[in-house]
Amino acid sequence: MDVNKLEKRNLLKAFNLITSKGNKSDGAYEFSDIKASHDFDGYTCWLAYKDLTVTMLFHGPYRFDYKDKETVDIFFKKISKLLDDKDNE
Repeated sequence: MDVNKLEKRNLLKAFNLITSKGNKSDGAYEFSDIKASHDFDGYTCWLAYKDLTVTMLFHGPYRFDYKDKETVDIFFKKISKLLDDKDNE
């Protein structure tokens, strides 16, 4: 999946929002049904929603693993809403 620069920045903002406002359980933070986690040194980060997992590497590559395209669409809508709500606080 091709993710443009704006979407990548939004994913990083969402990751930071989820890890700062989410509830931590089993090594992952969860906020608004989206989970955020990272490896021990923060080099690799993940966002997960239903059957979708986004892998974000420190140097920029992003990988999307999913079964249903509709999940990706819903995920990006949820991310947009999270960021819009945060901007309106």
